Amino acid sequence: MSIVFTALSFVLVLFVPFSNLSWAQDVSVLPESSSLTRGLRSIQADDANKNSMLSSILSEPSGALNIEQAQALALMNHPALLAVSWELRARDAARLQAGLLPNPVFGFEIENFIGSGAFSGTDTAEATLSLQQRFETAGKRSKRKKVAGLERVLLGWDYETLRLSLFTEVSQIFVEVLGDQEKILLAKDLLKLAAQVAEVVERRVDAGKVSPVEAVKAKVALSLAKIELSRAERELISSRKSLSAMWGSTDPQFKSVVGQLSPNAHLPSFEKLSAHLSQNPELARWDTELAQRTAVVDLEKANAVPDVSFGAGFRQFNATDDSALLAGISMDLPVFNRNQGNIQGARAQHSKALAARQTAILRLKTSLAQAYRFLSTTHVEAEGLKNEVLPGAQKAFDAVSEGYRLGKFDLLDVLDAQRTLSQARAQYLQTQVDYQKAVSDVERLIAKKLK
Repeated sequence: MSIVFTALSFVLVLFVPFSNLSWAQDVSVLPESSSLTRGLRSIQADDANKNSMLSSILSEPSGALNIEQAQALALMNHPALLAVSWELRARDAARLQAGLLPNPVFGFEIENFIGSGAFSGTDTAEATLSLQQRFETAGKRSKRKKVAGLERVLLGWDYETLRLSLFTEVSQIFVEVLGDQEKILLAKDLLKLAAQVAEVVERRVDAGKVSPVEAVKAKVALSLAKIELSRAERELISSRKSLSAMWGSTDPQFKSVVGQLSPNAHLPSFEKLSAHLSQNPELARWDTELAQRTAVVDLEKANAVPDVSFGAGFRQFNATDDSALLAGISMDLPVFNRNQGNIQGARAQHSKALAARQTAILRLKTSLAQAYRFLSTTHVEAEGLKNEVLPGAQKAFDAVSEGYRLGKFDLLDVLDAQRTLSQARAQYLQTQVDYQKAVSDVERLIAKKLK
């Protein structure tokens, strides 16, 4: 028995150098964040404990909330980012697995026993202990690691795309909340105007200068103004909840949001903005995508090369009480299966990626053109409303109100001027909101601030 253990030890020693090989976990580096989201930390798999110090630092404020705080809260609490973070962990594990060597194969075999005649017992038995190791050829292991690493980097680009999308969504909802707050202020101003008109009409009715019917009309206009204020308050409640839902809160803690709705004085040219389109992670990812497709082609070519298996063992002959060592080598013969189907498929996927890249470029260029057109349109509209329409509507209302007080105009003129002023103010506010949303769309496409 000691001879058996000695021989087995000898066989194992043959493979010790391979079993002791070790590799450091080569973790792929995530793509760099865009300038829009750079400096804003996102939730990671390690941040699952919401009682951590980091989460308490980024808790929702109870007072005024600015857009930077809203963006940081969403990126640190949105479950979609946490899910991708766990997927990144899974890709790290897949890359580690791709770099492992095949396991050795241990075998035990006994022959020529419990048969007939001379082989009825175990005196003539032959026992064999063996150990076999398969060695991968053509750099398969390194190519697998490269493919797995590039897949992890691709997921990193998807992670950045998701971060940018959430960043933009938060920005647009924030603008809606800011606009709804302004709508309430506007509705209160219009209610005040309607109340003033109703008061003037009431005095003229009391003085017998106009029909009581005009007082009824003025009260109707006042009631409509109250309804508009109530609607604006409900819209603000809804948009506040939509914003807080971006960081998982069902009950908004912030009291108000602070920000700027006024358009920039000047817009950059479309050509200047389109030069930054390549920074969008949806486009930047394609260099990695093509590299990964190429790596898959290389891996499939390597898989066509047969691996070589070496084996060694020890055999014990009971009939003579002799022993001997065994050695062998084996490999597949690539006669029928040369992995040609997988190679052809990998090449087709690479060609598909080239076409998809061109499609992505065309789609984003078209989206930028549409977003810029809407941006420039709302910019011109906002400037026209601010500089021409609003001053004219205000001047007309003031003049007609004064003229009505002096008996030069009737109530319909006053109500018409009031309605015109109300519509102009509401249109200007909505145009400002649309402009800021368009800014967010353009910034998402070029992955940087609009200057």
